[in-house]
Amino acid sequence: MSSSKGYTEKKVLAAIKGSGGIITTISNRIGCEWHTAKKLTQKWQSTRDAYKDERETILDMSESAILKSIKNGNTQDAKWLLSSLGASRGFGKEQGTDKNETPQRIEIKLIDELGEDE
Repeated sequence: MSSSKGYTEKKVLAAIKGSGGIITTISNRIGCEWHTAKKLTQKWQSTRDAYKDERETILDMSESAILKSIKNGNTQDAKWLLSSLGASRGFGKEQGTDKNETPQRIEIKLIDELGEDE
């Protein structure tokens, strides 16, 4: 449960709790470099699980905030949500021609009553 550098599983778990899974926050709490904190979050099964739970909690909170914003009438957030979560329903896909396509040229000829070109 302990490490030769004094980084214990218990200390890492405490640093992860409430961090939102932000490695800089975790490293500041532990008192180590960013890369060390990143490695420590993956060192034990318990720290891997705690780190994943923190990230999932932040995603849940973010989804809740977006939902609240949409319920309050924020159409920009609604459009963003539709473009990401609604993609399977066709939202967020470009309609019409591809921006890289060469536009097609249509030529219209007017013909008078005698059938001659004008």
